[in-house]
Amino acid sequence: MTNDAADDMPADEDEDLDPVVGAILKTLWDHGQGGSDKDLTLARLSKRAAVQMSVLRRMLTQLGAADLVETVMEEDGRGSARLTEEGQAVCGQLFGEPDGGGETPVLH
Repeated sequence: MTNDAADDMPADEDEDLDPVVGAILKTLWDHGQGGSDKDLTLARLSKRAAVQMSVLRRMLTQLGAADLVETVMEEDGRGSARLTEEGQAVCGQLFGEPDGGGETPVLH
């Protein structure tokens, strides 16, 4: 597992995308594309991405440092996450534009 998996993920290095990072980004991407304007709670993100909460928080810290994800933590320990504009652009390249942005290849 590399600590720099979330750093600038150019399309030509998609094979290097950590599967856990990919699952988190894909889950956030799908949630955002579903039309919800609400952030995804960390509990739901953990369950939908099939990632343990401790791993999720560690990965969100790295994705936040790469300016791909914004995380909000409540005083009671609950939190939520959403993609930043840069995160949306990266996910659009990785997972394809939802409305027929056909020029961008879908990378998995």
